[in-house]
Amino acid sequence: MPCLRRLSLAITLLLSSLLIAQSCGGVSTDQPAGPAVVASPPAKAAEPVAFPNADGSLKFLAFGDFGTGEAAQTQLVRQMTALHERFKYELVITLGDNLYGTNNGQAYRTKFEIPYKPLIDAGVKFRASLGNHDNVNQTKYELFGMNGERFYTFKAPKQNVRFFALDSSSPVAAQIEWLEKELKSSTDEWKIAYFHHPLYSSARGHGSTESLRKVLEPLFVRYNVSVVMAGHDHAYERTKPQQGIVYFVAGSAGKLRKGDLNRRSPFFEAGYDADLAFLACEIHGDDMFFQAISRTGAIVDSGVVIRRKEKLQ
Repeated sequence: MPCLRRLSLAITLLLSSLLIAQSCGGVSTDQPAGPAVVASPPAKAAEPVAFPNADGSLKFLAFGDFGTGEAAQTQLVRQMTALHERFKYELVITLGDNLYGTNNGQAYRTKFEIPYKPLIDAGVKFRASLGNHDNVNQTKYELFGMNGERFYTFKAPKQNVRFFALDSSSPVAAQIEWLEKELKSSTDEWKIAYFHHPLYSSARGHGSTESLRKVLEPLFVRYNVSVVMAGHDHAYERTKPQQGIVYFVAGSAGKLRKGDLNRRSPFFEAGYDADLAFLACEIHGDDMFFQAISRTGAIVDSGVVIRRKEKLQ
């Protein structure tokens, strides 16, 4: 990134930090980490934030609500494939509703294996989470990488990153106890949780899942989660940091509710509900660069999330 852009990004980050402190009255002293902050270009900026595309960085995609087998899904995959040619991501995390309708062997083929064949053949690994339209038998499907588990955690192949995949359709006590134990024991710098039902969503179709937020958000805050990703609402959205955490909704990789976002929502920061989209990310050190990319290949949102860090005593 050129020096002037780095300087501009640093100034934006400083101003964002000051605004967060003013609006929140400072970070609570019982919170173990400072807030994640998003540095992004102005809304009318000519150029989006570019990926460093650095050696040794973690490059991955995130998207949900995709398993339709329809033409629009395949058209979006073409953009994923084109991106992979110049940006060699090695991982895809799915945000649920992996297969709409029947979940039989033919459905796996027509709604997943055929559309995503270029990525599968290129060695990209998928790690799925379940949505409300998914059958639990998907956990046994090898290409979804769930190893028979409805909720699981794994360390990323590069960088100091750990992912936590949850089953938000069934937030039973055993899952919550497991999550707290895993979050507490993790020493990874980046902790990213992903699942289907969003804790924060400005979409009118479903909106925020407040009951789930009451259960999960305290754990995410306490144990230093920086980013949370979900689907369910068929649009793309990025929130203003909530209690130090940045939330993404990326539920329009196969289905779309056009014009569904309420941009006057108090936590809405950026969004796109005019076409299908997916989220591409690159983690390098303390920075997570991101781009939301539409079915036409347009970058409809971009920026950098700076991870939450343990506060100095």
